[in-house]
Amino acid sequence: MLFSSHAFIFLFLPLTLLVFFGLGRVSAKLAAGWLAIASLFFYGWWSPAYVALLLVSILCNFSAGSAIARAQAAGDTRRSFRLLTLAVIANLALLAYYKYANFFLSNYNALTGSGLSFGEIILPLGISFFTFTQIAFLVDAHQGKAREYNLVHYGLFVTYFPHLIAGPILHHGEMMPQFAQREIYRPQYDLIAAGLTLFVLGLAKKVLIADGVAPYVGPVFDAPGAGVTLTFLEAWCGALAYTFQLYFDFSGYSDMAVGLSLLFGVRLPVNFHSPYKAVNMIDFWRRWHMTLSRFLRDYLYVPLGGNRKSRTRRYINLLLTMLLGGLWHGAGWTFVLWGALHGLYLVINHGWREFRRSLGHNLHQSTPWGRRAACLLTFVAVVIGWVLFRAPDVESAMAILRAMAGLNGLVLPEAWFARAGGIGAALAALGITFGATPALPRTGVLNWIWILLLIVWLAPNTQQIMAAAKPALGVLNEAPSRIRWRISLPWALLTLALMLAVIVNLGRHSEFLYFQF
Repeated sequence: MLFSSHAFIFLFLPLTLLVFFGLGRVSAKLAAGWLAIASLFFYGWWSPAYVALLLVSILCNFSAGSAIARAQAAGDTRRSFRLLTLAVIANLALLAYYKYANFFLSNYNALTGSGLSFGEIILPLGISFFTFTQIAFLVDAHQGKAREYNLVHYGLFVTYFPHLIAGPILHHGEMMPQFAQREIYRPQYDLIAAGLTLFVLGLAKKVLIADGVAPYVGPVFDAPGAGVTLTFLEAWCGALAYTFQLYFDFSGYSDMAVGLSLLFGVRLPVNFHSPYKAVNMIDFWRRWHMTLSRFLRDYLYVPLGGNRKSRTRRYINLLLTMLLGGLWHGAGWTFVLWGALHGLYLVINHGWREFRRSLGHNLHQSTPWGRRAACLLTFVAVVIGWVLFRAPDVESAMAILRAMAGLNGLVLPEAWFARAGGIGAALAALGITFGATPALPRTGVLNWIWILLLIVWLAPNTQQIMAAAKPALGVLNEAPSRIRWRISLPWALLTLALMLAVIVNLGRHSEFLYFQF
């Protein structure tokens, strides 16, 4: 079930809210149980068969976490660590089978010429997210950070539908205390108003913007596989269209998740915070998929040694962390290369900072033009990475990147020559060709690109706009926005108008891009 579907908006969500608050007047435990059952139904809408897998995973991890905590409380650290190791291996084995078995087997077959096969393996929706959420719980239990062991609350913690399919990745310690608060089981109308506004803003990002720019992406990324040689303009337009499609798709989902949770009085951690405003790659990963970055840092990078070892070891740890982060996104060499590229970006970023420190520079001081240049450079580096992320295979990615580098020449749409008048003739004299651009059938993508560039660079994000409601946990400190939400008639009318625009366009909605991970 999609957040942007009629069934979710007009049936599932209202019914879940009404029953939740109705039961909350009688028993908080009943209300929490109902929300867990509703979340399982939400998950089962996609494939009822995998509800059993999710339930088994929850029961096994809850039992393992409880045993780990008991061993730790008894002072038996070795037993606690052994149980933790076995439980983490079991989780990773499950994830590896469903997500990576055929990938590794196909590569083995290619190397050896064998014809081994596991048959078709259907990837359970959201398995990466609920697996990482539960691994975090197990580690927290071993470290004594997980305090509450209530099966109903734990089941709700894992299955909670606003985050179950595409994040954020939750920590046990930030959610369980909220589920124990009595007030969340009664309607909090200020939070409901804020949650509805945030949900509609996210829905508009997804349906009106991400789905609107999506038609310009496929023709470019499919062109190399069809034998079409892309030009400079085609390649950059396709890459930028995908850059904005992914941004507003994931940003929209993140806003909807936070907004939906706020309806129930529960705050999720912020997961998306204007990443294209980042001034370097370190800053980018503090803003993009923030809970995944936190998980990779706390449960992979730091255990590998983090920055406590030598400089060389630190850089190796960064590369390994990002390689595995890339592989987490998908079983394919394009994702491995994307992770490696971002690992290299981070190594260069840290190395540059070390070099500047050695020269006595103050890294906290910068000029406005310096920040703008750094933001532009970071953005271009991210766009190049997204080509690997989106391309169907490595060969297609390389073909698109070659075109972006200008190796296939600069060809402008033939229709532009007549419109450009004397400028067109001057450009032609400089060697710029006007001709067919089959991968760019409609040049309206250029309007999308410059408008969306202005939005992502200049407009405040929804966390800044909704700051008065404190909608999420762990928001970055930013300058206050001039556009500020408050409970008022103008905001109610604006939200209603956006909702009506979304409803008119719901027929063209598509799955969220992060659902595939």
